[in-house]
Amino acid sequence: MSNIVAIVGRPNVGKSTLFNRLVERRQAIIHDESGVTRDRHYGMSEWNGKRFTVVDTGGYVENTDDIFEKKIKDQVVLALNEANVILFMVDCKNGLSTLDNDFSRVIRQIKKDIIIVANKADNYELELNSNEFYELGLKETPIIPISSISGSGTGELLDLIVEKLDDNINNQDETLPRISILGRPNVGKSSFINAILGEERNIVTDISGTTRDSIDTKYNLFKKEFIITDTAGIRKKAKVKENIEFYSVMRSIQAMENSDICIIMIDAVQGFESQDMNILSLAVKYKKGIILMINKWDLINKDTNSAKEFEEKLNNKITPLNFAPVIFTSVLNKKRIHKVLESAINVYENRSQKITTSQLNNLMLPEIEKYPPPATKGKYIKIKYITQLPTKTPTIAFFCNLPQYIKEPYKRFLLNKLRTKFQLEGVPVTLVFRKK
Repeated sequence: MSNIVAIVGRPNVGKSTLFNRLVERRQAIIHDESGVTRDRHYGMSEWNGKRFTVVDTGGYVENTDDIFEKKIKDQVVLALNEANVILFMVDCKNGLSTLDNDFSRVIRQIKKDIIIVANKADNYELELNSNEFYELGLKETPIIPISSISGSGTGELLDLIVEKLDDNINNQDETLPRISILGRPNVGKSSFINAILGEERNIVTDISGTTRDSIDTKYNLFKKEFIITDTAGIRKKAKVKENIEFYSVMRSIQAMENSDICIIMIDAVQGFESQDMNILSLAVKYKKGIILMINKWDLINKDTNSAKEFEEKLNNKITPLNFAPVIFTSVLNKKRIHKVLESAINVYENRSQKITTSQLNNLMLPEIEKYPPPATKGKYIKIKYITQLPTKTPTIAFFCNLPQYIKEPYKRFLLNKLRTKFQLEGVPVTLVFRKK
């Protein structure tokens, strides 16, 4: 577990800009449109040798009828409860507002370290305006004027943050397995996260595109900890029009790149579509462990063979990428949702395994002797030796006299044999052929 620093405040005071500066990359989406940050999401920061987690949140609004603003409010309260240090962000340029006063009443009830961050102090005159925020009545709460765009004042802010961190909390998250939840928009990704966590971690409505950022959550199952990342739905390029949505899709792809395992969620009613194939192909390209999760199975009229027939049709469609476990679920009814995570843990272990050279040679060379590579142009190919290379994902090297003459059908034969001999379910395997 790590120290958590939450950035909170009314809409459009620059919370996501500060978040991006603290985590030193454009992880949160920034836009002039109010309400761009809908969920709370996380990044790592380091200052003077101390590491901590930073949480970005949506803008807090009291007494609203807007469905998203109500959900954002719940997210902010959750962030306040889990944080060790709270950065209450205000705006020097526009001054003290009714929304600031409303939120200060919420903050006052939280018995935690609070820092008022007076943003947009882009010059000396605006910096003086920060004194106005003493009227919020948060006694003994320091006010730090900053400009999150230029970076001025952030050093002093970071000094104060690390002073308030709990030195007894360790940072172990970086070594944990990372699992991303991927799929087309509105297949149930955020509902899945909320179902397993038992809290409204992500904002869920029936409106497609609710999740705009990739959102990390730590989870423990069977005494094994890992990070789950919910993502925005990946759409066809032609449908990605809005700038914010473009950034969201890019963030989903980035989340995939940073993951160890990809759970690809498929809508059972709509079936496996071309965009699902694009997501699967991308996960294979990045050599990620893969689970195929069929959601909304409760909506299908079925008999005893329905799941088997669906899986057979699916595997025929995705050949030769049909090496992933297929799990049928209903997130709404919480059916088999933990089975998905159990399978993800197994695939992670498969992906991380190191097969010994003796195992590879003892089990594979007899199969190769039975079915040797076909001769090409009168030349006979002899595979002499097999070993796993020291790469992050399984890469198997075959040493032979004429590697350039081994054709694709025989490579598929070897790959299929590897899958039958070793625990490689859900794992893309790379084969390389070298001269010996």
